[in-house]
Amino acid sequence: MGRYRKRWLQGLVLVLLVAACTAIWYLRPYPPDQAAKTAMQGGEGITVIDTGDWLAFEGGETREPGVILYPGALIKAESYAPLARSLAGAGYRVFIARMPLNLAVSDVERANQVLKAYPHQSFVIGGHSLGGAMAARYAANHLDRIVGVFFLGAYPDKKGSLKDLGLPVLSLLGSRDGVVNRKKFEVGKQYLPDDTMYMSIEGGNHAQFGSYGAQDGDQPAAITPQEQWQQTAAALKQWLQTEVNPFPEESYLR
Repeated sequence: MGRYRKRWLQGLVLVLLVAACTAIWYLRPYPPDQAAKTAMQGGEGITVIDTGDWLAFEGGETREPGVILYPGALIKAESYAPLARSLAGAGYRVFIARMPLNLAVSDVERANQVLKAYPHQSFVIGGHSLGGAMAARYAANHLDRIVGVFFLGAYPDKKGSLKDLGLPVLSLLGSRDGVVNRKKFEVGKQYLPDDTMYMSIEGGNHAQFGSYGAQDGDQPAAITPQEQWQQTAAALKQWLQTEVNPFPEESYLR
């Protein structure tokens, strides 16, 4: 009986080890590439702060609102440094979340940390891929401080419906995005306001919203990463300047 129990325990341990190794392999994040690492360096008027939970990018000038970004699934926060650096250079304070297990679904309320740290500032929130869906869920429950939502190769689900909330919304999608399910993307439109701004980045794909190399299932882009970052940043800046009201009726600004 003792020998049988010992073998059973050994078998259980082996199964658990295999399961753990499989989970670790499956949850391996895409590492930021060299362009992202370079963009993480301060200088040229940009300050980069790593708090452990967040990456913060600030320029010499501070414009309203602040920008919060939730990363895509299994993508590290540093991978969005080129985009964040461009927005910071235009005067916007940008915060990129570090998510547990690199999955935004693991901490939808992560943005609370930033809102508490800057109690007198309004914010837009958005995200890439899965991060966009989770950002929408957050926005739907924090209308007192969130004044806009943006999607990068992403779409909301029912829990993140923004349909009748009065928030300006920007949706950017690469024309060669091979990761986004187009049918689900179209279904997701029912959860967005009728005046949502939809923009296609011609030649752009899914991975080049960040800076982490090729992604499984994606199509090769027909433009460079730099071109996609520039077009994305330009669209966000225009939206922030023309569509987003950083001074809602009940102002939270200094």
